[in-house]
Amino acid sequence: MKKLTALIAVCSLILGSCGSKNRGELTGVTGKKWHPEKPYGMVLVPGGSYIMGKQDDDRAKMNNAPTRTVTVRAFYMDETEITNSEYRQFVHWVRDSVVRTKLAILADELGETPDNEGIGEFAFKSADTTDISVYEKYMLDNYAGLGETGYEGYKLNKDVDLIWEPQEYPDEYYAEVMDSMYLSPEETYNGLRTIDVTKLKFKYTWMDIEAAARDKKGSRKDFLKNEITEIYPDTTVWIKDFAYSYNEPMHNDYLWHDAYSEYPVVGVNWYQAKAFCAWRQMEKNSYQKDRNKQQVGVWRLPSEAEWEYAARGGIEGATYPWGGPYILNDRGCFMANFKPMRGDYAADQALYTVEAKSYDPNDYGLYNMAGNVSEWTDTAYSLGSYEFGSTMNPNVVDNSNQRKTVRGGSWKDVAYFLQVSTRDYEYADSARSYIGFRTVQDYMGTNITQN
Repeated sequence: MKKLTALIAVCSLILGSCGSKNRGELTGVTGKKWHPEKPYGMVLVPGGSYIMGKQDDDRAKMNNAPTRTVTVRAFYMDETEITNSEYRQFVHWVRDSVVRTKLAILADELGETPDNEGIGEFAFKSADTTDISVYEKYMLDNYAGLGETGYEGYKLNKDVDLIWEPQEYPDEYYAEVMDSMYLSPEETYNGLRTIDVTKLKFKYTWMDIEAAARDKKGSRKDFLKNEITEIYPDTTVWIKDFAYSYNEPMHNDYLWHDAYSEYPVVGVNWYQAKAFCAWRQMEKNSYQKDRNKQQVGVWRLPSEAEWEYAARGGIEGATYPWGGPYILNDRGCFMANFKPMRGDYAADQALYTVEAKSYDPNDYGLYNMAGNVSEWTDTAYSLGSYEFGSTMNPNVVDNSNQRKTVRGGSWKDVAYFLQVSTRDYEYADSARSYIGFRTVQDYMGTNITQN
């Protein structure tokens, strides 16, 4: 027994000293180098305190935004609303992933491998185990296939381009999968078959940290939430939102025509906006992982307090993002896209939305924080939330409350809703032709605060 103890001690000494560069001192654990990098298309909003709420006349007598001083941490924010072009990138990714998954499953059922031609080229990468690491092999043998489909954990082969032209389909199995993605011939007209958008679903998992932090008895898995969201925008909002009005061109063309690529996406409900954030996070961190780089901060919807702080652009007591209290500049031009006169939507040179980078940005470099489209926030709407919300990074999260705060006013709203302190709401599962969104990302590292 003494010999065994001595052997363990010697081994521990050898293992503890070999390759050690700290000379026995407390030097900490060195990780990957982190260099804060401003995300593409975003601006840094420095953290700080401000007076949140109605600092001028509450003409609507809502009494839902009493003034109070709050403090928010630094964050990045999209300089514009998310555009049609940017959201289409999300739609394309989901569409392609659904098609690749269908192809891979059918290839597996047929016993095809990536070495075979035809549909076999789209088989799961894990079907060929010759080039995978020991760890990947272990994970595949022990954890893959745990889920609803039995293919969870299998890697899709994205090295082969999808084929969209019917005359170029490699075999009948590929044709079978592609046919399942489109509307039936009975549902088409003008000879054009289109994708069945109800099949474009994005699945992601998030953790309810608020609930987990307050429940010491629950297991971690009890707070993991699996979301499956249909991500295609509701283009019919252009018809449904306006009775007895001709808006069919917007319904037909607004989302997909290149003429509207840089316009803000609309017809997206709160859940779809959250799914977009999760996808953006996953896409970027997948890129980081492939290059052995540090993971980036979380993309999410802004809290109501963050949105108002960013909209004010560092101007205390501002009525509008450009200061206030006027909606015309010194040349007599309107400073935002809204409804300035009764029935005259075009007085500001715009009938519907305008390009996301229109008008002058505020002092943080953010465009259209007033007008164009209202914007979803992460905050649940409550008349009295200012009374009980925290004064440090306030955000009322209530998953049972379907009313979510929207801010900024839109192209069809009067000036009151453009004011930085005006609160409004919409139901989370509702999509509108005048509501879009922009995202934020937490700033990590040295604290950046405004003087």
